[in-house]
Amino acid sequence: MAGRTVRSEQANATRELILTAAERLFAENGVYAVSNRQVSEAAGQGNNTAVGYHFGTKADLVRAIARKHSVQIERIRARHLAEIGDSTDVRDWVDCLVRPVLEHLAELGSPTWYARFCAQVMTDPALQEIMVEESLAAASLRPIIEGLNRCLPDLPGEVHAERGAMSRQLIVHMSAERERALAENTPTPRANWHDAATGLIDALLGLWLAPVTHRS
Repeated sequence: MAGRTVRSEQANATRELILTAAERLFAENGVYAVSNRQVSEAAGQGNNTAVGYHFGTKADLVRAIARKHSVQIERIRARHLAEIGDSTDVRDWVDCLVRPVLEHLAELGSPTWYARFCAQVMTDPALQEIMVEESLAAASLRPIIEGLNRCLPDLPGEVHAERGAMSRQLIVHMSAERERALAENTPTPRANWHDAATGLIDALLGLWLAPVTHRS
């Protein structure tokens, strides 16, 4: 029994090493530019088949990284949702889209790679589908969409979907830009992740409240 427990703990530790190494390498170089062998070596694994053994395909590895972070983001988002209740303020719902992600990045400390990992994955059609699936699996997403709908009853459905996609792109890529600047020790417009979230929320609020030009 003790032996099985030790082996299980060792396997979990190895999985964490692989996840961390893969996230960093994917963020810095792109997913398909990195081989499983490189991930194994970066994780300190002498066995080059370690990635396949613990995770399966590269897509499975990407999903595991996304899921690891989504659990923590969901925890933060649930707290924010509980705080705003049935708010009729669009800003509160945009806050629930943005702040949990950037708050999670702040909690990770420095350096981080998750934002750049997301940006890399979102540029690939097949891998993007994994990220979207993981997002849709979050229990908090539906209440946020419903909250935005209640606050913007006159916004056409197709425009709502379009602006949702715009919001997703801005959250992903603006977070990645800040993370990259921090990694390269170059100046950033905002002093910390909290202030960066505020700036992004301001911009997205303008996007959601922008006029709609109807076709003639």
